[in-house]
Amino acid sequence: MTAVRTPSTDPLTAEAPAADLVRALRAAGQTVATAESLTAGLLAATIAGVPGASAVLRGGLVVYATDLKATLAGVSADTLDTDGPVAASTAEQLAVGARIRCGADWGVGLTGVAGPEPQDGRPVGTVFLGLAGPEGTEVIRLKLSGDRWTIRVTAVRAAITELLRGVRGG
Repeated sequence: MTAVRTPSTDPLTAEAPAADLVRALRAAGQTVATAESLTAGLLAATIAGVPGASAVLRGGLVVYATDLKATLAGVSADTLDTDGPVAASTAEQLAVGARIRCGADWGVGLTGVAGPEPQDGRPVGTVFLGLAGPEGTEVIRLKLSGDRWTIRVTAVRAAITELLRGVRGG
């Protein structure tokens, strides 16, 4: 039997300033939770890859299917019917839902189209990032390019960077 060799560091954390985020959240005494569609838990996994993340990461919801955006994350049926699963309003409600349902100071919602085909009239690379924090909510629209993996990893990097900015009060 051959021993399986594992990397000494989490490869996901190299893609984004996740360690900086964990340090900032710890310093602020705050926590985070996620509701992820196109990233399917990649954001939560990236944060969890940082030693000490258990002090700040409350949990996450993978809501890849549209109906789960409503039942698990609390996105209203009206929003999903009117705006669709890939929309600013959906990202905002995902973020709020993650924050409330997981009892966190910050909620992050990610929804978008990683490809290879457009979805509901939205081109590949369209991503909506919702941030819900102690001072309110914000939604950022991203226009990303690349293959599925690149779009997903870039969305995670953007989410961590924007959340870090929010935690630092910037």
